[in-house]
Amino acid sequence: MTLDTADKSILSALQENARSSLEQLADLTGLSTATVQRRLRNLRETGVIEREIAVLAPEKLGQNMTFVVMVELERERLDQIDLFVRQARTDPQVQQCYYITGEADFCLICVVKDMADFEQLTHRLFFENANVRRFRTSVVMSRKKVGLDVPLDHLT
Repeated sequence: MTLDTADKSILSALQENARSSLEQLADLTGLSTATVQRRLRNLRETGVIEREIAVLAPEKLGQNMTFVVMVELERERLDQIDLFVRQARTDPQVQQCYYITGEADFCLICVVKDMADFEQLTHRLFFENANVRRFRTSVVMSRKKVGLDVPLDHLT
């Protein structure tokens, strides 16, 4: 898909604030609100915009701890990978799940209220899954950057 300067401006503004109004986006790009609306519909329909979300502060909602967990599976059969992914996707405390290369098979970003909560999560996702060989956990000391912004500068 080819994106022009106006599309990139729209996407950049939405990455900063998904609640930007059509009028704000039109002012930013110099386009009419109808044109901006058409472009947004196209960006959504083609999957460039996957979804629009609110980024919440976990600590303000009682989720005071964040963990990075590297998970190694016993067997890398497709059905076993799919099962683990389904479990990670449906667990509300797993914010992100990446299938990766290297020593681990998955990297999870998890938020919990305390260590007891994390222990319950480990039982649910790892100890009760016979296909999890091992997992290694790092505790996040503090959040320095959180986001899912995609760089747009390289687009022509």
